[in-house]
Amino acid sequence: MIVCNSGSYKKPTGDTRNNWVTMMFPTKCRFNCFGKQSHINTCTQAFRDLERFGFEFGDFGFAGNHVHFPVNVPKKYSLGDVEIMLKSHSSKKMFEMHSGFRKRYPRGSFWSGYEHHESTGLKNLEESSDYCRNQQLHHGVFVIDDCQQRLSC
Repeated sequence: MIVCNSGSYKKPTGDTRNNWVTMMFPTKCRFNCFGKQSHINTCTQAFRDLERFGFEFGDFGFAGNHVHFPVNVPKKYSLGDVEIMLKSHSSKKMFEMHSGFRKRYPRGSFWSGYEHHESTGLKNLEESSDYCRNQQLHHGVFVIDDCQQRLSC
């Protein structure tokens, strides 16, 4: 028996696998905090700030009192670490940008302790994204667009 080995195995430099997970975070006490577009924009931007650590996000779906989103988790983080990173950074940004949230959440805890996540493969990634995009329609939520718009000259 002859064992053939070329000896030229080259390890890939980047992360070659995908670890798409669909997550759902509800707000503390299920308060309807995502009824205004400015709140949705702040939370979305807070999540997107973490892309510098290697996260990839799909479409976000806000449904009044919770958010659904697919995220590609980098190899070096566990799901527990990811949950802590996402919740802590987004709640910090929400309290910075919207001072009225301190009245509703005096203890400084914006997200509930509950979270739901499920693995999402490449085959059903589009189904998961469609589900996230249609959250307002699915839950019958109307979002008020309170974002300030620029006037054209």
